[in-house]
Amino acid sequence: MDYKHIIFSVEAAVARLTFNRPDKLNSFTDDMHAEIRDALDQIQSGTTARVLVITGAGRSFSAGQDLADPPMAIMNGKVPDIGNVVERNYKPLIMRLANLRMPTIAAVNGIAAGAGASIALACDLVIAGKSAAFMQAFSKIGLIPDTGGTWVLPQRVGMARAMGLAFLADKLPAEKAEAWGLIWRCVEDAELASAVDGLAAQLSEMPTKALVRIRQAMQAAPTHSLEQQLSMEAGFMRELGWSPDYAEGVAAFMEKRAPQFSGK
Repeated sequence: MDYKHIIFSVEAAVARLTFNRPDKLNSFTDDMHAEIRDALDQIQSGTTARVLVITGAGRSFSAGQDLADPPMAIMNGKVPDIGNVVERNYKPLIMRLANLRMPTIAAVNGIAAGAGASIALACDLVIAGKSAAFMQAFSKIGLIPDTGGTWVLPQRVGMARAMGLAFLADKLPAEKAEAWGLIWRCVEDAELASAVDGLAAQLSEMPTKALVRIRQAMQAAPTHSLEQQLSMEAGFMRELGWSPDYAEGVAAFMEKRAPQFSGK
């Protein structure tokens, strides 16, 4: 596919997906979603990537859905089926990220609003520049947080803060987002690129399958009893204990050397 709205590349073990509509604050359209799906298909179909970095071009991560895109626009008094847009584009995207066979990093520059904020928070680790901000803008136009927003916010920051963010649609500065536990790290704007590169390089050399199982176990925990979670842990430990990376990790520990994980 000839990409017009994203930039996608894979270098060594790091895949990078950049939302590339900077004149529209990287707001999403149907065409942009199609390109994102194609890029994720490439990642899943056998690239050398072991970590995915998602970011935005220009001065924004993403301002969310482009309300002027035909599937969202009110034309001749006809109201669109917004639920269909969510089911067709955003639900599959979040599920793809949740089930991706590698860890994901969101590098947040500028505003991450609406679905843009939710997509960032769907990544395993979120690093933001100090000038970045997160905004649940939905209530301003009579909607609710979608793209997993109502699922992730209460888990990350608690019900009181989640309700305040969703009701009032205030901007949450990156520094406060870090203090609240919404994101992993806030850095100076000038350090964002190097911090992301360093983290991506670190994750790309780690046991990828174990990182994915950590994600899955953490996601399952809120709906599991203690017994169910212990059983899931045992199952994952059994699987990972038979993996080449576990054998390499133990050998490296015993030989007092750095491990060379393969992601298998």
